Amino acid sequence: MPGILYLIPSPLGDNDPCEVIPAGVLDLFPALDYYVVEELRTARRYLSRAGLKGRIEGLHLYELNEHTPPEQVLDYVKILKEGNDVGLISEAGLPAVADPGARLVELAHRDNIEIRPMAGPSSLMLALMGSGLNGQCFAFTGYLPVKPGERKARIREIESISVRWGQSQIIIETPYRNQQLFEDMVSVCAPGTRICIAADLTLPSQFLRMKTAGEWKKNMPEIGKRPCVFVLLA
Repeated sequence: MPGILYLIPSPLGDNDPCEVIPAGVLDLFPALDYYVVEELRTARRYLSRAGLKGRIEGLHLYELNEHTPPEQVLDYVKILKEGNDVGLISEAGLPAVADPGARLVELAHRDNIEIRPMAGPSSLMLALMGSGLNGQCFAFTGYLPVKPGERKARIREIESISVRWGQSQIIIETPYRNQQLFEDMVSVCAPGTRICIAADLTLPSQFLRMKTAGEWKKNMPEIGKRPCVFVLLA
């Protein structure tokens, strides 16, 4: 029988895992010897803080990120097919959501391997919850173009979709481009379009505010280089 692929959540920041990870997930760690992770260094630190301190060297850890070749992901499927349970861990939040780990999940489905998603923090859902915007009709837009002209055009397109459907648009960005994206959103969007900034969610430094583009324009905060989710509703 093949093993089970567990989709294991991780903290969104430098939290104690006990603060944000359910006990059922923490109890699973000692039972697993194989992990596929986005980054080895941060995964080792997380597993150590989650109760495996002193056991890390005995674990089998494999990287899966944007640089991992497709044939290597097939090797990870073989580990499951050989009967080993495997935990999939991304850098922050839920694996396989805006995360390269989705490739392993898809391949596991093709081989009828059991998938068990585990409960944990999602920055996207926490941002939507905290925004006060439409939680019944929403879309995760993900990353926008890097080039300023293309990014502004995409913001206009997203705003138009939001107007048409009354749909909240969830957007993320690389931390060092947060401020550029935010300023472009404020400059491009209609004054009445609502924009929520959700930064450092679950951390003591959390910043969560929703205002219209016109209101933000009068008082532009400095977001800084930290994990951030934007929610837009026109």
